[in-house]
Amino acid sequence: MRIPVLRDPVRLIPLLFLAAIAAGTALLSLPLATTDGSSAPLITALFTATSAVAVTGLIVVDTPTYWSGFGQAVILILFQIGGLGIMTAATLLGLMVGRGFGLRDRMAIQVERNRLEVSDARSVLRLILAITIVVEAIVAAILTIRLATTYHESFVSALWHGLFHAVSAFNNAGFSTYSDSVMGFQKDPVMLVPIMLAVILTALGFPVMQDLRANRLRYRRWTLHTKITVTGTLILLFGGFLATAVMEWSNPETLGPMGFGPKLLNAAFHSVMPRTAGFNSLDVGAFREETLVVNYVLMFIGGGSAGTAGGIKVTTFFVLLAIVLSEVLRRRDASMFGRRFGRSVERQALTVAMLALLFILSATMYIASVTDLPLQDVLFEATSAFATVGLSTGVTAQMPPSAQFVLAMLMFIGRVGTITAATALALGKHDRPYRYPEENPIVG
Repeated sequence: MRIPVLRDPVRLIPLLFLAAIAAGTALLSLPLATTDGSSAPLITALFTATSAVAVTGLIVVDTPTYWSGFGQAVILILFQIGGLGIMTAATLLGLMVGRGFGLRDRMAIQVERNRLEVSDARSVLRLILAITIVVEAIVAAILTIRLATTYHESFVSALWHGLFHAVSAFNNAGFSTYSDSVMGFQKDPVMLVPIMLAVILTALGFPVMQDLRANRLRYRRWTLHTKITVTGTLILLFGGFLATAVMEWSNPETLGPMGFGPKLLNAAFHSVMPRTAGFNSLDVGAFREETLVVNYVLMFIGGGSAGTAGGIKVTTFFVLLAIVLSEVLRRRDASMFGRRFGRSVERQALTVAMLALLFILSATMYIASVTDLPLQDVLFEATSAFATVGLSTGVTAQMPPSAQFVLAMLMFIGRVGTITAATALALGKHDRPYRYPEENPIVG
């Protein structure tokens, strides 16, 4: 029997992510998953599984002390699956056993990875697998050696912590096996820099990686998507670094007590993390209000499309910026790098941004109504959840179950994408066979 919804990739992707969350919730509910041998409450298991599959990193319990080795392994597997994409992982498995893949599989990959060319599916999937293995192995090796030699952890312990953080960084998950995330390594570039580079690489998105592999540094041959993503990423990284350094330089609870080098290192680290990953080497709850505002913006924008990053994506933001500039300068078309944008792309960018704002603000209003938490903290958590960032001011665990469930829904929507989520909820496509007469209202 054929089930229509299972043949529609736009609706199939959310269902597969939900299935992974359900499986993760069931596994984390087992007594074996906790350190004290008791079953985790349903909301705790559900929230953690959703955060892992959505590669977010928000937590309601302390990962290393609450979850057992089995529970932590389940979390690692979940964010590895969530980072690669369920359909990508399934298709890669098919390739490895020689089954190949059909048009329906490739359509699903195209939806989950956002606008990949069907003809390039095989090469992109192989690239994803190769980059995943190589980057995770290199970062895990560096961290393992550092933990074993400098911090005198046993080899088994160092290997586990190194592997966990490498996979978490590559998938932009932000989960850590240390209670204070990576705050214990504030002055250690050998620990922080590999994590930063892994996060930046996968936050570019796999289409950009494929383009860079094909064209190297031949800038003129890059696609418009690659040019916008790389340029926009550099601008946001430098802007985030400068803002964090300036605003937190004298803050006695963050950068203030550090020397010049560690200040620059941690400012750079926190210019990377708000855009996609949830590791923190500084106490986010101690950030000044103006720094939190900068983090709102960076989290909302997020990273590159078709990768492990969240947010509305770099290309979406810069397309919107180009639209604004074209209107201010009274130009006919919105354009960047000598190319104009199609109307469909402009409408999609506006839709993504407006839906994102709607989801975040709706969740913020609800959580604010059921808690006594400061509004800035609630807005930070909601933005972090939707953008699948995982940074927190430390109030997630203080929220009631209903508020935590709302955050879990935000993480899910942020992972599958606003348009995918909205389309999956729609009853179907209903194009009108007619158009209304045109009339323009006063705007502005």
